[in-house]
Amino acid sequence: MQTLDKTDVAILKLLQENAHYTTKELSEKLFLSSTPVHERIKRLEKKGYIRKYVALLNPIPLQKSLTVFCHVSLRQHEREIGNKFVKDVVALKEVTECYNVSGDYDFMLKVMVKDMPEYQHFIMNKLGSIPNIGNTHSIFVMGEIKHTTSLPI
Repeated sequence: MQTLDKTDVAILKLLQENAHYTTKELSEKLFLSSTPVHERIKRLEKKGYIRKYVALLNPIPLQKSLTVFCHVSLRQHEREIGNKFVKDVVALKEVTECYNVSGDYDFMLKVMVKDMPEYQHFIMNKLGSIPNIGNTHSIFVMGEIKHTTSLPI
């Protein structure tokens, strides 16, 4: 990893706060001219510090207000079986995040659905149709205390 200077860090923090900032707005906040700010952003993108720009959506009006963390263990742990599971899970639109974890389970999925009946349908008809799942354990989110997409830098 290349060392970032304080201006690079400031740009990254500002873009995490609002990726919609224009180069001009960033320049004003950083007390720099637009050209060096633009060049730095392009360099940060090229070096992989900035992966992409997205809009963060509100799950409530989109009827995706039930968040569930679903732990999954596989019956067998051969490479082909694990790769098939990953491919199948990535295709499920309800799964917004998937992590390979250590401990009692092999994977942790973040699932976002409308309500409990939709989650039950997801478990029974979608996740349940993936072969080689040993067992699952669901944790239902009652309230969100902190949610950030910003990385600590």
